[in-house]
Amino acid sequence: MNININDIKNGMTIIMDNNLYQIVEFQHVKPGKGAAFVRMKLKNLRTGSITEDTYNTNIKITKAHIDRQPMQYLYAAGENYVFMNNETYEQVELSTKTLGDNVNFIKEGLDITVDYFEGEVLGITIPEKVEYEVIETEPAVKGNTTNNAQKDAKIETGYIVKVPLFINEGERIVVSTKDGKYSSRA
Repeated sequence: MNININDIKNGMTIIMDNNLYQIVEFQHVKPGKGAAFVRMKLKNLRTGSITEDTYNTNIKITKAHIDRQPMQYLYAAGENYVFMNNETYEQVELSTKTLGDNVNFIKEGLDITVDYFEGEVLGITIPEKVEYEVIETEPAVKGNTTNNAQKDAKIETGYIVKVPLFINEGERIVVSTKDGKYSSRA
């Protein structure tokens, strides 16, 4: 579907030069002299690279339709991760390369969304905050009362998170999947 460049929005997915992009941000610029233009920051959905460019306001761009399928993580099979469609029970295997840094936060039973474009898997979307069990951490040292002191804790996925000193093994914590930081106790 072709749309006018003046109708774009942040987060919209478009096709330009046979590449699939998501608009990270844009700005309409009307200089004192000359024609107006649009400055866009685009994220390539296949490579993950971000480019910034300017475009005339009279061009038409093609809007891409992304299918989002709710799925649940089942298990790891070597270098691949197996997900199941919650409605059809169809299973999909995705590689570590496709998942990127999300592999640090995927645990059994986690509900995610798989993003497709014309049958091609682009990647997954996971919840912003997820609850995990701390499986390994050093015990708190009495008398260590430094402000904001933190220690390493390994969560059930094997990822290491910096946590406050009062967190112990076996406790459940909430971790932000955006930056991999401790958020709160569960």
